[in-house]
Amino acid sequence: MKPRGCLGEDAIHHTLRIYGRYRERFLQYYIWQAKWTRLPVIGRLVRWVANKYGETRHAAYLLTPSEASEVVAISPDLYIGPCSCRQVFHNCDHPVEAEIMLGKGHNPFVEGRKRHYRRITAAEARDVLSAARQRGLVATIIRCNEDFYAICNCCTCCCVPIRLRNEFGIGKALVRSLDIVGEFKAWLATPG
Repeated sequence: MKPRGCLGEDAIHHTLRIYGRYRERFLQYYIWQAKWTRLPVIGRLVRWVANKYGETRHAAYLLTPSEASEVVAISPDLYIGPCSCRQVFHNCDHPVEAEIMLGKGHNPFVEGRKRHYRRITAAEARDVLSAARQRGLVATIIRCNEDFYAICNCCTCCCVPIRLRNEFGIGKALVRSLDIVGEFKAWLATPG
C-alpha cells in the first residue's frame, strides 16, 4: 500500500524541507523510538504505530537493479549526496557519497543544502548504483507521503529502514512494491 498524503502540495514540500534540514536528528529519533519496541507493555503499541507510519507516511521500497536503472533513466533531476544513515551511525566503511536525490524540477533536500549535493547524469547515477551493488549494498527508493525523493544504497548496519525492519520488527519501514516504477512514473506525471 502506498503512503497517502493528507497535506496540500506546498505543505508536503515544506514537510520535506523540514525533514531535510533535520534529517540526521530524525534518523537518530527513529532508532531511539524503535528501541521502545523492546519494552514490555508498550512495545507492541510502539511497533503498531511505527508500522502505520511506514504504511501511510514514510517508507523505503526495495528496488531491483533494473528498477533502479529505470528510475534514474526517467528522472528529470538527479543529484548525488551524502548518505545520512552512514553519516549518523558510522557502523561501516561503505562510501558516504552514495545517495541519489530525485526531483521533478526541484528537490527540497537539495534546495536547502546545495553545498552537499551535485547534479549528476543518469549514466553517472547508474555507475553509483553499480558500484554500490558490487559492494553488496541494496538500492531502495524513499517516499514521504506522495513524494519520492531519493534512491539510497543501503547497508544493513547503518540504514535506518533496514534496521527498523530487521532489529525492531517494524516491517512497514522497508517494503516491496511490484510496480514501484509505475508508481514513480505516476508521481512524475503529477503537477508540482
